[in-house]
Amino acid sequence: MRLPHRRQFPHLAAGVGALPVVSRVAMAQTYPTRPVRVIVPFAPAGTTDILARLIGQWLSERLGQSFIIENRPGASTMIGTEAVVRSPADGYTLMVFGTASAINATLYKNKISYDFVRDIAPVASILRVPNVVVVHPSLPARTIPELIAHAKANPGRINVESPGAGTSSHLAGELFKVMTGIDMVHVQYRGNAPALTDLLAGQVQLGFDTLPASIEYIRAGKLRALAVSTLARSQALPDLPSVSEFVPGYESSGFFGVGAPGKTSSEIVDKLNKEINAGLADPKLKAQLADLGGTVLPGSPADFRTLIAEEIKKWAKVIRAANIKAE
Repeated sequence: MRLPHRRQFPHLAAGVGALPVVSRVAMAQTYPTRPVRVIVPFAPAGTTDILARLIGQWLSERLGQSFIIENRPGASTMIGTEAVVRSPADGYTLMVFGTASAINATLYKNKISYDFVRDIAPVASILRVPNVVVVHPSLPARTIPELIAHAKANPGRINVESPGAGTSSHLAGELFKVMTGIDMVHVQYRGNAPALTDLLAGQVQLGFDTLPASIEYIRAGKLRALAVSTLARSQALPDLPSVSEFVPGYESSGFFGVGAPGKTSSEIVDKLNKEINAGLADPKLKAQLADLGGTVLPGSPADFRTLIAEEIKKWAKVIRAANIKAE
């Protein structure tokens, strides 16, 4: 048998080294060849779930495979996140997550079994949304100053719901309490839907809910909106003031995006990012997202990684300033 000339070895070695890259590119070109699971770490009907279904439908239409939503609520998103972290990094398990994941990095630092930045690959950011201060109609307050006065006259008697400890809704309420000096009781649920159910029934009186989850109840008059939590007013409810108009410096908002197991190939991540960004530019989907009261966040996976790092830093400061402890 004739052996290759030694000058050929570098070329042979280079060819062998390129095989994995070629294989990954080929996989990305044909991906997906079967249904994709999209884990939502909250109960159905909340903001994260709504966005997952909108993006999932878009990706199904664009890529020709079903993107199946799987709700895994509990433990402040940690149950759903762990399921994604432990899944094969092959692009067939994704996750729609939000601000709670950035908050957990500090709030549950010593309790979580994963490193979110290391173990979840950022795929694409989707949306930034304000929280909105909503009350049950039985609560007499109709403005933020009236709410503060009522809470000071009734310390510890107003129950504030949230979709879970460590969510943006929870921290928005805690920050409001610290900045106004009022005493209210936090009641946590396993998602927006059960929290809003009790708020609508008057079992709790107040919430700092994400606008997409509560906007239809506001429009229907079932909940009374007092203010949005962003510095600027929301285009979805332009007549509604911002909390900062009465509590200077107050600001709280949430972000949402898509992630995958940490070692998912960059080729698959880039393909998904491209398709999601196309959705954010599509007039129909963009209008649906705007109707929820959010602002779309197109960008690269690297942009999303930077956003996550900034959010972790931001909420760490709030948690320390408000002395918030994991419940």
